[in-house]
Amino acid sequence: MSKPNLKVAIGSLKLQNPVMVASGTFGYGREYADYVDPARLGAIVTKTITKNRREGNRPPRICETTGGMLNAIGLQNEGLEDFIREKLPACRAAGTKLIVSVGGETSSEYGEIIEALNAYPEVAAYELNISCPNIEYKDKIISQDEELTHRVVRDVRQKTDRTLIVKLSPNVSDITRIARAVQDAGADAVSLVNTFLGMAVDVETRRPVLGNITGGLSGPAIKPMALRMVWQVYNKISLPIVGMGGIMNSRDAVEFLIAGATAVAVGTANFVDPRTPLEVVEGIASYLSQHHYKDVKELIGSLNVS
Repeated sequence: MSKPNLKVAIGSLKLQNPVMVASGTFGYGREYADYVDPARLGAIVTKTITKNRREGNRPPRICETTGGMLNAIGLQNEGLEDFIREKLPACRAAGTKLIVSVGGETSSEYGEIIEALNAYPEVAAYELNISCPNIEYKDKIISQDEELTHRVVRDVRQKTDRTLIVKLSPNVSDITRIARAVQDAGADAVSLVNTFLGMAVDVETRRPVLGNITGGLSGPAIKPMALRMVWQVYNKISLPIVGMGGIMNSRDAVEFLIAGATAVAVGTANFVDPRTPLEVVEGIASYLSQHHYKDVKELIGSLNVS
């Protein structure tokens, strides 16, 4: 029997397989080069880039929890100019599709970053991180507001014709409403979910474990909730979905595909075993062969609820 076809499309972005690495968990690709051949992945999603350098939140920034981890990095990065000068050459050598995660505080800031990166053909797509604090609109998170989400995505859409993926926060009452706003604004895909807001307390000092008090929960603990949101969004919009949240092995990834994800992103698992993304690629192929599927697209959205 011939090998199953693993190729998928996210907008105009063609991937050799549906497995990518989640933003903030794989650096810029070169950090994991001794353990993983990135050329075997569907895509690499970079750490989020902002226009100017960000120091991030005060430490401690990470702590382990039952079934996962909390992080409050605060989008620490050296800014756009440093990315272009220092990081992009290494990304260029990765041998797979490069998706740059973009963060900002205003629509114009997102747009400026994307306009600058449009000059580099190796940037295949953008993931719009609208889950970060938005200073212009006080303390509001963009992706928690339906109208604001639509406005920002609409404005950014006008700046590029490359594939635009919008990353959504799960910390909302109805994620399908936000996803519809993203679709109506002209995006090519959504990625979900980002981390769930949580916290940890040191009972000896009676102080928060994280310097930022709260942080984002990721890892196996969030998988059932992330999976549910992927399924809900799949049934409400027609855009491709990049599913993520607690994917630790290929069976987890297959669950997301069945629930409606066109592609998946491995995140926290990279900290446990950096070989996980490649094992997920191989595991999906094995699953398809064992169940007599010729194409991974036959699996997408195949959840039987009758």
